[in-house]
Amino acid sequence: MPLKDPTPRERLLTTLSGERPDRPPVSPFVQDEYLAWYYPDKAAVDRVTDAKALADELDFDLIAKPKLYEKPYYLRHSLPGWALSRTQHREGGNLVDVLEITTPGGVLREEAVGPDAGSASAGIHKAVRKHLLDSEEARERFRRYLPEPTPEIFDAIRAQAREWRAVMGERGVLAPWGPGGVFNLACELCGIEDLVMAPYDDEDEYEEFMGWLTDSILPEARVLAASGVECVGIQGNMANAAVMSPDFFHEHVQPHEQRYIDALHGEGAYTVYHNCGHARRFYPLYREMGMTVWETVSPPPQGDNDLAEAKAAVGDRLCLLGNLDQIDFLKTASPADVARATRRLLEIGSPGGRYIFSTSDFLEKNTPLENVRAMIDTARQGL
Repeated sequence: MPLKDPTPRERLLTTLSGERPDRPPVSPFVQDEYLAWYYPDKAAVDRVTDAKALADELDFDLIAKPKLYEKPYYLRHSLPGWALSRTQHREGGNLVDVLEITTPGGVLREEAVGPDAGSASAGIHKAVRKHLLDSEEARERFRRYLPEPTPEIFDAIRAQAREWRAVMGERGVLAPWGPGGVFNLACELCGIEDLVMAPYDDEDEYEEFMGWLTDSILPEARVLAASGVECVGIQGNMANAAVMSPDFFHEHVQPHEQRYIDALHGEGAYTVYHNCGHARRFYPLYREMGMTVWETVSPPPQGDNDLAEAKAAVGDRLCLLGNLDQIDFLKTASPADVARATRRLLEIGSPGGRYIFSTSDFLEKNTPLENVRAMIDTARQGL
């Protein structure tokens, strides 16, 4: 009897484990913006249910990326002595999200702004204009009153993972964003301008804070990693090579990201580290960190990466996910050109395995469906 073809989930797990699949998985990056455009009648879209429906329709190997746990528990839940209030209002064409945390020592406040994109708004990363920990007093209050996570929080994570897994079936794997990376979270809380100067102002204080911040998210991250999801997504885009030198990354970012990655691996999950920008100078450092997957190997102008160079530098250790330009190319090229570019990337990425064909970030609205189909159908043919 002929062997049956592997399911999308089996194909992805084979690739993530470092083994050679029947062909490279084909997993375009889909989230709220494209789902809301593709399903215009939906008042809201879901990164698991609707992404799975899209993958069934277009026949690709889904890596679903829900963001329910992208923020740590203490930015999602009210707990004793820690009362969260979230409100939203409009300013012109923008939405302003306001978070207030009331503690026995006073109120902490954050304001974030982003465009009003209707049902796609949930997928937009808003720009923080007032950071929660924008003063020494706020940081002290935050650390003094931060509550411990409760068993109920952990139980809810496990239950949610079971629900997601039931929806996904064999269509692919789950890679929910976890409450990190550490540097990204610190940027959200404190602001990147202050953070990149902090080691020069007081290195001991910076390292102590980053170590404490890592400790604050590890218990929840470990539960998520052990909950039955196959992967955990790690936000690493703020610590990119256009913002900092390799030396700064190695000394002040990598040790904390390394602890986080190692903890997730220790619970049996694969890791998907996201830097959709400049990374070329970081290839040796990414190799040391040893995340399972680095996405998205973005080429110019969004990044500075070359798939062949990245493959030579880290492809025997890390799985690469990317790198078709979905902004300047996929939205404007002809289907024939898309097919040619897809075949070329497969020729570069496929040898030796550890490659997942994808776009260089999430699919955008108004991307011609014939181009998306040409990309997926060509990639599914393999070499």
